[in-house]
Amino acid sequence: MRFKSVVAAAGLTAALAVFTAVPASAQAQKAAGVTPVCAECHAQSHNSTMLTAHGANNDANGSSCQTCHGDAALHLQNPNRNKPVNALTAKDATPDQKTAVCMTCHAGQRHLSAWASGVHKKYDVSCTDCHAIHGSQAGANFKNVKAGSFAAAPYVTTQRQLAYKACIACHRDQRGEIVKPSHHPIVEGKVTCQDCHDPHGSLTPFQLKAESTLDLCTSCHADKRGPWIHEHPPVMENCGTCHTPHGSAHNRLLAQKPPALCADCHPGGHTHGIYDGRGTLPGVNPSNIRFEGSGCVGCHRQIHGSNAPPSAYGQFFLR
Repeated sequence: MRFKSVVAAAGLTAALAVFTAVPASAQAQKAAGVTPVCAECHAQSHNSTMLTAHGANNDANGSSCQTCHGDAALHLQNPNRNKPVNALTAKDATPDQKTAVCMTCHAGQRHLSAWASGVHKKYDVSCTDCHAIHGSQAGANFKNVKAGSFAAAPYVTTQRQLAYKACIACHRDQRGEIVKPSHHPIVEGKVTCQDCHDPHGSLTPFQLKAESTLDLCTSCHADKRGPWIHEHPPVMENCGTCHTPHGSAHNRLLAQKPPALCADCHPGGHTHGIYDGRGTLPGVNPSNIRFEGSGCVGCHRQIHGSNAPPSAYGQFFLR
């Protein structure tokens, strides 16, 4: 009885192995069995797309290749004399012409619905400026920069370039901010530019993926969302009033160090004259220097909002 159970289990295992191996075998045959005519001369280009979505739709005539590179009928007759008409690599091709090649297949995709109204389209950025079908995952603008050459390049467990490296090829100001002492973990690969921005277009400022900066920030920082009995107006309006999203020299991505940051909106009260020793509470001896060099958040800890009743001075965001 026990022997029959062992045999049955072995047979079931073998059947499962065959069942799971069939798709992998079929995929391998599809990838290796169809060799487009283009691969005879352009083997490296063929290999770079063989296991991608572009290569999966290719055939013996190189239909996928010709979709991007143009009709190759004359090129096959005389490769040296007749070059395919290729808007992607033509020197006089405009960004719109290059993008139009990609849009022949990708125009109907949902994430490109706002491309025409996006900032990248406005400033003549084409698809090939960020995406390289045959090259680096980091994009065409970043091909000449060696992997790991960026000073803050982290140790990662993937051979793919992190997506932010394609963005900093143009956004040089943000390149300097993301390596400051306090920053979102972008260079560490835990947060990407695409988590907050939509590179393919958006109707919001800075191509944000939310209707406002507050909605975007609270999608991750839910503890700052509220609702609060006592709201802090600048918090409810824009998180960027106090924080710099990409990086800062101050803790918690603050634009300035308290109390200077708070004094921008609260110049009076017991923070007045804080740097010359005149800082004091109302009615207290002006020579009192107890607040000199102190941070406002030492007492006003619930700075994003408070649900404490007025009897506990909740309106002052005290801890």
